[in-house]
Amino acid sequence: MKTRPLFAATAAACLVLSLSACGSEEDTSGGDDAGDNADAGSDDSGDDADSSDDGGSAEVDTAALNLVSEGTLTVCSDVPYPPFEDFDESAESGFSGFDIDIVSYVADGLGVDLAVKDSAFDGLQSGLSLNAGECDLVASAMTITEDRAKNLAFSDGYYDSLQSLLVPTASDIAAIGDLEGKRVAVQQGTTGEAYAKENATGAELVAFPSNAEIYQALLAGQVDAALQDLPVNVDNAKKGDFTIVEEYDTDETYGLAIKKDNDALVEAVNAQLTELRDSGEYDTLYAQYFSEDSAVSDDAESTSR
Repeated sequence: MKTRPLFAATAAACLVLSLSACGSEEDTSGGDDAGDNADAGSDDSGDDADSSDDGGSAEVDTAALNLVSEGTLTVCSDVPYPPFEDFDESAESGFSGFDIDIVSYVADGLGVDLAVKDSAFDGLQSGLSLNAGECDLVASAMTITEDRAKNLAFSDGYYDSLQSLLVPTASDIAAIGDLEGKRVAVQQGTTGEAYAKENATGAELVAFPSNAEIYQALLAGQVDAALQDLPVNVDNAKKGDFTIVEEYDTDETYGLAIKKDNDALVEAVNAQLTELRDSGEYDTLYAQYFSEDSAVSDDAESTSR
């Protein structure tokens, strides 16, 4: 795992703190770290942030947030999924990325510590991890979807994303219509996989647990292309001799996932996201992680919003 300049082709479209997909297979706990799409927003109730009379920061009754560990916001994230989350030994939490910075801001605003756990995406998007008390919140470039909203509560959206098709630079694949008979990597359980099943006619889809495995399969020539979230494919293209040939506007928005009945935490998180946006700090973070350069090759037709 925005309203600011996405990539040149998508800049005009991504306009706000407004989620897509990703995940790794192993459910390993990391020290402090952080971890896909729906029309559903989030339920706002519970007693949480009250504005102070002098107009300063909101005061939050953390006892009402039902945190799994008192004084700590525990976040699950499927790592690595750059630029949204990645391992980082130099960071205090052991992780870095756009999602990590977002939840760090939220934790600071709530006046609590931050702990991040690397967790398998399937458990995150199904609600199993939250229901099992593994964490309070999921930050894992997760798209808000109607199906997920049946089991999860979502914060307000904080990032608008597209799907994309990544191929080796020397490939003869120029569009999704060229994938018949080709092996296409997708991440299991994601909106990218769903889009590929519906649109990549004749392709052999190979599902991987995370982007790390997808990238290695591309390097080894085990697959001919990868169809997944645009920002992640942009990162892959920067690291290897790959090119994004198409973008797909799937109307996806990322959100932070919270246990279904924890309305107080949803409300408190939304208050922090609003403050992040209104303060201008969201724009700063966005500019730090997302290039304004077009992600699609000059010869390719962009279908981005």
